[in-house]
Amino acid sequence: MSEPLFDVNLQHLPDDYLTGDWCVANRVLNQGNPASSMARATRLCLQPGSVEVQLPGPPDSGHWLVQRDELLSRPYLELELLQESTRALITRLRRSADGLESQLGLYFQSGMELQLTRPC
Repeated sequence: MSEPLFDVNLQHLPDDYLTGDWCVANRVLNQGNPASSMARATRLCLQPGSVEVQLPGPPDSGHWLVQRDELLSRPYLELELLQESTRALITRLRRSADGLESQLGLYFQSGMELQLTRPC
């Protein structure tokens, strides 16, 4: 049985909570480009300062960072990949008490939503 997951306060989200391998569990494209790297991603590997996006075919890579807006301190994940640059609002992060299981919600500028899970 899996551990219960708890919501993380996003205003105090440590960047290292995002590092590791994430699997795409659910995707809603809306108006997003279905050919973009993030729209085709099956897995993201976030390491300090670098990201690799697993795709059907050759992977895409680059770097990432977390930015926060000045007014509400909402965290945004910024991805600079070889094939695209994009930004996503981190809408939700849930983690188990031991940190081994997590769920991450991202809402991109294009309207696409990704639900990521860890472990894969």
